[in-house]
Amino acid sequence: MAGDHDLTVRKHRSLSEVFTVFLRLGLTSFGGPIAHLGYFRNEFVARRKWLDDKDYADLVALCQFLPGPASSQVGIAVGLLRAGFAGGFAAWLGFTLPSAIAMVLFAYSVASIGDALGSGWLHGLKIAAVAVVAQAVLGMMRSLAPDRERATLAVAAAALTLAIPMAWGQVGAIVLGGLVGLALFRDGGPEGQVALPSPVSRTVAVAALAIFFSLLVGLPLAAAAFPSQSLALFDSFYRAGSLVFGGGHVVLPLLQAEVVPPGWVSNDVFLAGYGAAQAVPGPLFTFAAFLGAAMGPQPNGWAGAALCLVAVFLPSFLLIVGALPFWNILRTRPAAQAALKGVNAAVVGLLLAALYHPVWTSGILSRWDFAVGAAAFLLLTMWKTPPWLVVVLCAIAGAILGMT
Repeated sequence: MAGDHDLTVRKHRSLSEVFTVFLRLGLTSFGGPIAHLGYFRNEFVARRKWLDDKDYADLVALCQFLPGPASSQVGIAVGLLRAGFAGGFAAWLGFTLPSAIAMVLFAYSVASIGDALGSGWLHGLKIAAVAVVAQAVLGMMRSLAPDRERATLAVAAAALTLAIPMAWGQVGAIVLGGLVGLALFRDGGPEGQVALPSPVSRTVAVAALAIFFSLLVGLPLAAAAFPSQSLALFDSFYRAGSLVFGGGHVVLPLLQAEVVPPGWVSNDVFLAGYGAAQAVPGPLFTFAAFLGAAMGPQPNGWAGAALCLVAVFLPSFLLIVGALPFWNILRTRPAAQAALKGVNAAVVGLLLAALYHPVWTSGILSRWDFAVGAAAFLLLTMWKTPPWLVVVLCAIAGAILGMT
C-alpha cells in the first residue's frame, strides 16, 4: 500500500511539475514557433534533461510532419512522454492559458469601444499584420519552396486560393500540393534514423486516428444536418486546426475563410485580433480564443473562446497520440516525404494569397500605411526587433496617423 501511495505522489508531482514549467514558458515564450522550439530545447534537454538531443530532434521532426501548430505539438508530446496523457493535457494547458486569456481580454476591449474600430491604433494593428505575414512568407519560401519547382507550386496554390476564395479552395491547394509532391519530389531520402520512444499503444493510436478522421468528415455533415451555431463553430475551427501545415501563420487564411464570409466576425476585427496575437507569448493558435470571444452570434465571450480553442487544438492531440507509435516507420517512406514537400510548398502559396487578401487589401490604404508597413517589415527582418514591440510601435504610429 505504501508503494502505491508513493507512486501516486510521484505522479502528482510529475504532473504538477509539467504544468508549472509550461505555464512559465507560456508567460515568457515570445517570438513565434521557431523561438518556442529553442526555449523548449533549453528547458527540457539542456536544463532538466527530460530528453536527449536525439529524442528532441525526432519529436520536432514528427511535429513538423503533422498538420497543426508545431511548437504546441512538441509541448504536448513532451508532457505525454513525461507524465502520460494527463501530462500532455497539462503541458498544453500551461503553455496556452496565458495568451488565451490575454486574447479574450483584448476581444472584450475591442467590443467595448464599438464604433471605434476605425480608430488609428486598431488600423495600426492591421498594418503590423502585413509586416508579420510578409516576414512569414519570406521565411517559409526560403525553407519550404527554395527551388523553381516548389516556388512555382507555391504561386499556383496562391492563384487557386484566390480564384476559389472559400475553404474548399484552400483544401484543394493542399491536395494539389500533395499530388504534385508525389509526382516530382521523390529524389530525397529520409533523414537520420532515430527510434523515438512511445508511451502510446498502437491500439490507442489507431483509435485516436480514427476519431480524428471521423470528426474531420463527420462534423461538416452533422453541422449541415443539425443547424447549430455551436456545432458550426466547432466544425470550422476543428477543420482549420486539421489542415494547417507549415506553422501558425497559415491558420490566418483558413480561419478568415471560415468566420468572415458568414459574418460571424468582421474583417476589421479579425485583422486587429491577428495583429494583437503577435504581441502575446505562447502559441499563435490562441487567436482562436479571440475569435470565439469576439463572435457576433452566440456562443461568444468566454464560452465561445473555450469552444473555439478546444476545437482548433483537438486535432493536434489526436494526431500526436495517433502518430507517435508509427513515426519510425512513416518517416522512412519516400512517398510520405515527397507528398510532404509538395504540401509544404502549397501552404506557402496559401499564406502568399492571404498576404494579398485580406491582409494587404485591408491594412494598406494609403502611402503612409505603406511607409509604416515597410518600416515594420524592416524592423522584423533586418533589425530582428521582437514582434510584440513592432506591434506596439505600429499601434502608436496608427494612432498618430489617425489624428492627422
